[in-house]
Amino acid sequence: MNRVQHLLKAWAQELQTTPRVKNVTVKLSAQDYARIRALTEIYPDRSEEQILSELLSAMLDEVEEALPYIPGKSVVAEDEFGDPVYEDIGLSRKFEQLKQKFAKTG
Repeated sequence: MNRVQHLLKAWAQELQTTPRVKNVTVKLSAQDYARIRALTEIYPDRSEEQILSELLSAMLDEVEEALPYIPGKSVVAEDEFGDPVYEDIGLSRKFEQLKQKFAKTG
């Protein structure tokens, strides 16, 4: 089950969590807003803000997984078969570093 399917299942089961949140302003096209409104009609226990927040979180997880791993020249570990694991010089490493930086600063 992909993340979006999982999210839809959670909405259907009325699962709610209360993570630490930050408020942001987002501009949507009329078409995207209509889709958000349609989801709030289908899942009436979810507000527009919850729908947007949870969709964004699911998509960010998928973007993070899609960032390319690019092996560098330095061996940083060995896998369970004893094969070398090379440092990541791609965007996934930079993203992880920046994510940690911004998580600390708030």
